[in-house]
Order: sequence, then structure tokens, then C-alpha cells
Amino acid sequence: MKRFFAWLRALFGRTMDSLEDPEIMLDQARRDMQSTLTANREKAVQAITQRNRLQQMLDEATKKSAQLEAQASTALRQGNRELAKQFLREKASNDATLETLKTTLAQAAETVDQVKVAIKRQEEEVKKKAAEALALKAQWKQAQIQESIGKALEGLTFENEYEGSFASARDKIKDKQASANARNEMMAGSIQGKMMEMEDATMDYAAEEELKKLEEKLGLGAPEIQNVATTSTDDLDAQLDQLEKRLGNSSDGSSS
Repeated sequence: MKRFFAWLRALFGRTMDSLEDPEIMLDQARRDMQSTLTANREKAVQAITQRNRLQQMLDEATKKSAQLEAQASTALRQGNRELAKQFLREKASNDATLETLKTTLAQAAETVDQVKVAIKRQEEEVKKKAAEALALKAQWKQAQIQESIGKALEGLTFENEYEGSFASARDKIKDKQASANARNEMMAGSIQGKMMEMEDATMDYAAEEELKKLEEKLGLGAPEIQNVATTSTDDLDAQLDQLEKRLGNSSDGSSS
């Protein structure tokens, strides 16, 4: 049920938005102005018609007054004063009506002239408003386009909001590079030390070889070898003597 009422509210809001659309409002205003102008023209035509009718009545009354005066003159020439008096009384009544018609006609003519001026001004105002409506429609279209552009660019940002991430990444990369450089430096030092040890060993071996060559050249190396050989021979002789003694002792024991 709540969803239904929410749907009704949304539908009502959408309907109101469409009704309040500037283009629809301008078109409706233009139609209303045109309808009012048409109605005012009809009323002006009626007013002009009534003025023309008053003019006809005034012309007829004027003509009748002239006719009554002529009839009175004729009756008077004929010696009929009573008839002439009657014509003159009727003329006086018609003249009174004539004066009233003149006043009414003057007022009607003034009113019609004012209505004509008002209608002309209204026609100019309608034309002006029609042109203004077109300009407003164009502005409305421009506003809609600008709003669409604004909505399309809502997700864009040119602020340096990612600098923190870049700075953190830079720091981590620098730390990693520094650690790698330190490891490489340590490894380079270790390798260099080993290379130096190998160079020292090589130099020691070369020096030993040179020393041996020098000893052989000086005759210092042979006695040592001879002494070693003599010592080895004496040891062997002693061992053989001990073995013979053991064998001899074993033989004596067996014969007894």
C-alpha cells in the first residue's frame, strides 16, 4: 500500500512538473492572450455596431425634425395653424430625443475610439509577448542544455585529492629502493671481501711457490726431505725390530 501511495505521489509530482514546464506555460499564456484579444475585438465590434446604430437613429431623428418643420410650414401656409402647432410639438419632442441621441452618440463614439486604441495596444502587446515567449523558450532550451552539461560533468574533479595516495606510494617505493640498495651494497661488500680473500689466497699460493723455488735454488729444501726420509727409515727399522722380538718370544714359548 505504501508503494502504491509513493507511486501516486511520484505520478502527481511528474504531472505537476510537466504542467509547470515553461514551454507549456508560455504556450498557454500566448493562447490566453490571443483568446482575450479575440474576445475584446468582438466586444469592440459590438460597441462600434451600437455606435453606428446610434448614428443612424440620430440621422433619422434629424431627418424627422426637418420633415416635421417642413410639414408645419406647409400647414401654416395653408392657414391650418392647429396642424402646424401639432407638427411643431412633435418636432420639439423629436428634438429632445435628438439631443439625447447626440449626447449618447458622442459618448459612444468616444468609447469606441478608446476601445480601438486599447485593441491596437493589445495587439502590439500580444505581438511583443509572442516574441518574448520565443526568446524565453530559447533561454529555457539553453538552460536545459546547461543543466545537462552540468549533470554530465558532475563526476569530473580536477582537485589534487589523490596526492596522498601518490605520496604514500612514492614513500613505499623509496623505502623499497633504499632497502634493495642496502642489500645490494651488503652483497657487493661480501662479494668484494670474498674476491679479496681469493686474491689473497692466490697471492699466498704464488708466494709459496716462489718460496719453494727460492729454497730449491738455495738448496734449503733437500735436507729437510732427507731428514724426513731418514726419520721415516729409522721408524720403520724400529718397528721391524719390535716385530722380530715379538716373533722370537713367541717361538721360544712354543718349543719349551
